[in-house]
Amino acid sequence: MKKIACAVFISALLSACGGGGSSSPAPTPTPAPAPAPLASNQLAQQCVTPRAAGTIDPFSQHAYGDVQGSLTTEKQWIRSWVNDTYLWYQDIVPTDPALFVLGASVPRINPSNNSQSMVTLQTNFDVVDTYFNNQRSLLLTPSGKPKDQFHFTYLTDDWVALSLAGSSVGFGFRVALIASSPPRSALVAYSEPGSPAAVNNLNRGARFISVNGVDVASGNPATLNEGLFSPLPGKPYTFEVLDQGSSTTRSITMTAITVISTPVQNVRTLPAPYSRVGYIQFNDHLATAESQLIAAVNQLNAANGGSGIDDLVLDLRYNGGGLLDIASELAYMIAGSVATTGKAFETLSFNDKNPFNLSNADRSTPFHNVTQGLSTPSGLSLPQLGLPRVYVIIGSGTCSASESIINGLKGAGIDVILVGGTTCGKPYGFYPQDNCSVTYFTIQFKGVNQAGFGDYADGFSPGGTGSPANHLPGCVVADDFSKALGDNTEARLAAALQYRTSGTCPVTPSALKAAVTGSSGGEALSGQSQMLENRYLRPKSRF
Repeated sequence: MKKIACAVFISALLSACGGGGSSSPAPTPTPAPAPAPLASNQLAQQCVTPRAAGTIDPFSQHAYGDVQGSLTTEKQWIRSWVNDTYLWYQDIVPTDPALFVLGASVPRINPSNNSQSMVTLQTNFDVVDTYFNNQRSLLLTPSGKPKDQFHFTYLTDDWVALSLAGSSVGFGFRVALIASSPPRSALVAYSEPGSPAAVNNLNRGARFISVNGVDVASGNPATLNEGLFSPLPGKPYTFEVLDQGSSTTRSITMTAITVISTPVQNVRTLPAPYSRVGYIQFNDHLATAESQLIAAVNQLNAANGGSGIDDLVLDLRYNGGGLLDIASELAYMIAGSVATTGKAFETLSFNDKNPFNLSNADRSTPFHNVTQGLSTPSGLSLPQLGLPRVYVIIGSGTCSASESIINGLKGAGIDVILVGGTTCGKPYGFYPQDNCSVTYFTIQFKGVNQAGFGDYADGFSPGGTGSPANHLPGCVVADDFSKALGDNTEARLAAALQYRTSGTCPVTPSALKAAVTGSSGGEALSGQSQMLENRYLRPKSRF
């Protein structure tokens, strides 16, 4: 549910002073002072449709406390909360909140290029979501891309299910959208174990030809977006696919169900002569990843008769981020205590209002050396590999908390070698905030590492001649859909192994294709959810 946005200011009222029949000149009318806006906590949970009394917030373990309100109060809360907490609140362009009502036709901003299109508000959710969507910075980064591509909403029940249990409605395949505009191209990046996609042998590299009879290359985007990215639970969908290496297509009919993500996959040591090299495919910084990453590190430490590994290839090419605590735990387990003791994994900077009233100490996330209680009991010592370097496979799908791993390790003095394409560029994050059954995500902080670096809004790149902070050692290599992830002959993993051996990159790597590119025009597909490209802290109590 990808939702992006612009902004709102309530205009001041003017009061006119009248004459009283005197011959002296009437006083010049002067503007009355604008009423002070209510604080967001005075407007919170005043809902047009309150939840049942006693409904519990699973993050705080307290009742939400919804009371009867209106769409007006919900919009007022949004305006106040964004004005209080948004990192770039000064950038917001004034927009009249009264425009955002049921039945209205209003502009909606495309986050990829800040272009606007008109939408008709048909539900209460459309009203608050589109209003929120239009409250963000419209400025650009030095490279010309939108400064804020990460302003979005989730229905709270969906957000809870995904963040805590890794569950979402779908088929269990991850789409690699090679070209989003006609002629479009969409492939399977990987499938979740045990999912409908896996049961139907829908494996990496399979090309989607049609969805419910609609041609992927040029057909109706609404049907394609629904089938590929947001299917309806219980509804069957028919996919025509061309499997990797096959010359004939086949049809698969699957029903959308709740799929549980396995964020850590393909943990292994590689075959000889790379038996001292470990590999981890890490897809999501979900709560469930905590226990799975611990198991992965324990497995690698037990390899080679208990002598462990000398190097690690961490595959983050499809990891859009998630919980910063998970990123910190993994970075500690890679680097170990000697390299990280007394150092900050990431330090946060907020707007000049210090909206969460955090001390300098509170702004710093350490390299966690014990579990945080996300999917294991809290306070347990984490295992550690204690490696002086790590090879990281990256691409345009590597975002936010995944970039924090790269930046945090570099700040601690670990050699980080990158292989693949440029990352998405998101040194920012947020505290997810529920209000009236919708969870809002607005950029509230920027993170920097122990060395004070966090300026990578245009991403980290392998190799290159630019700033060493953004261009780290490594190789630019296209994603290779002809091989399984973790196969040591897959192009990106093979390049990492070659660089490890000789310090060189493949001589003639194939042309790099970033996922979610444009093409020759026409209406583009929406792509994966914003939820898969973020860095967030565990929700705080409402302030």
